[in-house]
Amino acid sequence: MSFAKLVFTPLSFTGPGAIAQLLPEVAKHRPSRILVVTDAVLRQIGVVDGVLAPLVAEGYSIDIYSDTVPEPPLEVGERLVAYTRSGGFDLVIGIGGGSAMDLAKLAAVLAPQDGKVADYLNLSGSRKPEHKGLPKILIPTTSGTGSEVTDIAVLSLATTKDVVTHPFLLADTAIVDPDLTLTVPAKVTAATGIDALTHAVEAYISVNASPATDGLALHAIRLIAGSLRKAVADGSDRQARCSMSYGSYLAGLAFFNAGVAGVHALAYPLGGQFHISHGESNAVLLPYVMGYIRQSCVKRMGDILEALGGNKAFLSETDASYACVEHLQRLVQDVGIPTRLSGFNIPEDALESLTADGVKQKRLLARSPLPLHEADIRAIYRSAFEGVIVEPG
Repeated sequence: MSFAKLVFTPLSFTGPGAIAQLLPEVAKHRPSRILVVTDAVLRQIGVVDGVLAPLVAEGYSIDIYSDTVPEPPLEVGERLVAYTRSGGFDLVIGIGGGSAMDLAKLAAVLAPQDGKVADYLNLSGSRKPEHKGLPKILIPTTSGTGSEVTDIAVLSLATTKDVVTHPFLLADTAIVDPDLTLTVPAKVTAATGIDALTHAVEAYISVNASPATDGLALHAIRLIAGSLRKAVADGSDRQARCSMSYGSYLAGLAFFNAGVAGVHALAYPLGGQFHISHGESNAVLLPYVMGYIRQSCVKRMGDILEALGGNKAFLSETDASYACVEHLQRLVQDVGIPTRLSGFNIPEDALESLTADGVKQKRLLARSPLPLHEADIRAIYRSAFEGVIVEPG
């Protein structure tokens, strides 16, 4: 076993009431002008005003930027970075789901750098940030992406997705308060919840997993599997929301350090080509990818089965791994997400273009316990289209 490198956000506040720490955290930076990056819906329903009320009362100068969209395309990032450069800001606060927080990271880090956002993309860019940029505080309002504790910002391109990733994108402070998730609609709760589950599952079977990330990932799976159905059925269930919030946070820490793999690699083209939300893209592919790579991580899938609430005591390792895949598919189905690509109206003739874009996600594919080549990726997309889990060979 080789050593593991672990990186965490410098400071996190988690749990009900954690949002009260925003004012003292802002005060540490003594900002003259604050940029808040969020989305129009959160602003409209009053969540943003509620979060910012203590700052307004203290007289801070705040500019709210809500010209954002889910699964933001590159041009949205370019507009925000240009806006930030012209604004004279000295602190950035991201409030929202993964998209808002990812954009807040880009604004804080890239606005003080030279060049465009496109210059810093993983697949096609050639530049790296030269200095840290503006301080940033990230506040999730969903339980799913883990963006508040990672150094990754995801952007949509013409047919796929790419990322800007660098240690400078890591938040200075993360504030994770489950009370901010109580108004999240059931459909979004389901999609973001399966996203968080996928982070934990893929971190646990990653080739970069370590005992530290294993502990984070398995507990995240337990929390999410035990609470997601309840949170979807009754969004006002505070205990379920708390468990989802903690589960998402722990899953974020796990996958930031161990990485995600095949599910995310194949989900990016789904979002890029068909504008399916990231959580739903992960959800529809999760059982098929895990079923395909099952033989490469049989024992670990038994561990995941137990964390999902299953019982492997009377099962062989092989049978437990099959049961794990069945549990994953049942959970996706129970929270109302389609379990095959046809449920998203994806045509059969799109499988080749999806395969072509999936192959490009080498950063993610490199972490899979089973190497996934073009033929494997094609087979997984085919199985997800037909609704039949297959294995290599």
